[in-house]
Amino acid sequence: MPPIAANRRKILCVFPAYSPSFGTFENAYALLGTTRAFMPPQGLLTIAAYLPADWEVRFVDENIRPASRREIGWADAILVSGMHVQRAKILDINARAHAQGKTTVLGGPSVSGDPAPYGDFDYLHIGELGDATDRLIALLDADPARPPAPVRLETQERLPLGAFPSPAYHLVALDRYFIANVQFSSGCPYRCEFCDIPALYGRVPRIKSPAQVTAELDTMLRHGNPGAVYFVDDNFIAHRRAARELVAHLVEWQRRNGYPVEFACEATLNIAKYPDLLALMREAYFTTVFCGIETPEADALHAMAKDHNNDLPIIEAVRVLGGFGLEVVSGIIMGLDGDTHETPQRILDFIERSNIPMLTVNLLQALPRTPLWQRLAAAGRLIDEPTRESNVDFLLPYDRVLAGWRRVVAEAYAPEALYRRFAYNVEYTYPNRIKPPASPQRASWANLRKGLRIMANILLRVGVIADYRRVFWRMAWPLLRQGRVEDVIHVALVAHHLVTFAREAAAGRQNASFYSAKARAPRPRAAALATRRRA
Repeated sequence: MPPIAANRRKILCVFPAYSPSFGTFENAYALLGTTRAFMPPQGLLTIAAYLPADWEVRFVDENIRPASRREIGWADAILVSGMHVQRAKILDINARAHAQGKTTVLGGPSVSGDPAPYGDFDYLHIGELGDATDRLIALLDADPARPPAPVRLETQERLPLGAFPSPAYHLVALDRYFIANVQFSSGCPYRCEFCDIPALYGRVPRIKSPAQVTAELDTMLRHGNPGAVYFVDDNFIAHRRAARELVAHLVEWQRRNGYPVEFACEATLNIAKYPDLLALMREAYFTTVFCGIETPEADALHAMAKDHNNDLPIIEAVRVLGGFGLEVVSGIIMGLDGDTHETPQRILDFIERSNIPMLTVNLLQALPRTPLWQRLAAAGRLIDEPTRESNVDFLLPYDRVLAGWRRVVAEAYAPEALYRRFAYNVEYTYPNRIKPPASPQRASWANLRKGLRIMANILLRVGVIADYRRVFWRMAWPLLRQGRVEDVIHVALVAHHLVTFAREAAAGRQNASFYSAKARAPRPRAAALATRRRA
């Protein structure tokens, strides 16, 4: 439990905006209606719930709207969290708060991985929720004014995940998000060269109890329901026995609650080796799994210490997951040391053979506290240049790597190619899912109105206006005749985002990596709206 506070404080939690990417689906928001952001920031909402009960806490997600001067002026302290890709927006929040004389606190994965860029914050919270959080609360309770010099607080004793509070869902409008999220475990036993998870969260997985997870789901549903929940674990099967126990409880929770949501998770590809777990996941209505395939090249996987992707042939593993109704989303990395001039074509061939519709194709980026960072730093191959798409000095010429990335994106997400892969999943993956009952939780008037609104937007914006409308109708019309409306909605939403984003990326108007720090000029209308909302 946090320390008991002697004084009342006013805390504003601000989450910085992301840059657009393949994985944040911003081009689908207009089809959904009220959606403005991808998923709620689990970490910052957990911190908000951990603060003393008599403190007044407010929350702003700048993916939805910027924090106003009035909101910043109200607060005694501004709490911020974020990832490396959000660095510029994190620093901007700090500058805006300091302009009004406000105390600023930064925690989360970016500052925990690399505190150096954030020295102007008043308090740096390094590490996870724990004793450093308690010390921070005590300091703000004693005096919320800006300290004379920056204060660094580093967690030595982490709060067990079983003691985490449910995130402060009452502070957010869940209907503004594309998908909800929940955390079950933290940490991953593997040591992939490019990944900072083991350094930040450890290799021994820590877990919540199934009862704690289902209680969080119950709390979430009391405040809204985007229809899908993503397990944001570093690796859902990091502790396989615990994952089986959790999924068994999720089956019962779904049956008890009328299957109000579908589940998604991220896991290593060797999840395909455990059919008993996959069968349970099917019964719990898991429909999507993100797997970091990274590359179809076995030698390259070995070089990055990801040999577990070679436990089964990759295409076979994808087919196994599809047999349990799980659509695979894949991470792909370009710019690896083993890449050649033929790499783009090999990746395109793999995409065609795997029939994976969505792949987040990124250029290699070296993150602090990873073996990759250490290796490249020792070799003098890290480049801090804001005009580049990556901080890695590739072995191939930079322009060639970037051109190869743009080719892969353009060809993989050409409407015909993308819909062809979706058609495979419509025929061979989706029918393997359970058919949830038409329960009151699923067949409510609110859900019906929402579905009709989304379908109307799709039929207009994709079926009538989009230049790829004929490709859409070749897929949609037979499904609509079969009554498979949900499949049409899923494919159309995801495909519209991917087609739109890929065209912008191939034209050089989007970054070639989710982790890229390269700044992009905001679209004129978005910039004007942001200026007005900050007033």
